Amino acid sequence: MLAEERQQIILEMLRSNRVVEVQEFCKRTHGSESSVRRDLKTLEEQGLLERVHGGAKINYALQNEPDMFGKASQNPDAKRAIGQQAATHVNPNDVIFLDAGTSTLAMVDYLPQNQGITVVTNGILHASALAERHIRSIIIGGHLKETTKAIVGVSALSQLNKLRFNKAFLGMNGVDISDGYTTPDPEEAAIKECAMQKAQYSYVLADSSKLNEVSFVQVAPLKMATLIVEKISAALLHSFMKETTVEEVKR
Repeated sequence: MLAEERQQIILEMLRSNRVVEVQEFCKRTHGSESSVRRDLKTLEEQGLLERVHGGAKINYALQNEPDMFGKASQNPDAKRAIGQQAATHVNPNDVIFLDAGTSTLAMVDYLPQNQGITVVTNGILHASALAERHIRSIIIGGHLKETTKAIVGVSALSQLNKLRFNKAFLGMNGVDISDGYTTPDPEEAAIKECAMQKAQYSYVLADSSKLNEVSFVQVAPLKMATLIVEKISAALLHSFMKETTVEEVKR
């Protein structure tokens, strides 16, 4: 097996188990201990893992967050499929919260028109897209975050606290069994958490690259929202279903 193949397997094992012993890597890759240790050293130098006594643990990029352009270019087909699935939960006359983010932005194209729905959002791009489709929208005021085009801060949180929603639809940077739903920015995390608390039902829209990932700030445990994802392995689905409802996109 080539070193690159071994290293990919090592990273996949760590995403599932977080901490793995050297001997487990050897068994899975059919590699010698010396080869595996060289792989671990290489991956550590790349910042992808941290070597610990007898093995390695995953190294999460807790505060890494691409801008909206960067996010939009990642898994666009998956995000469209997730957005379409999420929109099926919107009923006539619903009042919903639509979080800033590319997965929730993809949802706008599938929201029902002329059915009396009202959308509250903290996303500048979302408000513009909603207006183009003639869907009643309310944008909360506050500080505009340049990278994600999200409105955050004390004023935004104060307004949000006074509102109530039938459903909230949220994006997340990380979805993990232990750490739940996470995001890099404390201000965005506060908005997401508040929206969840003010909604009767909450849905997290996350493509499969977000699974087993952890960011800086926990928004909520998994049980607080239904997870909508485009694909998920049987083993991971079984684990997640112990904590929350999971909807895999219908193909």
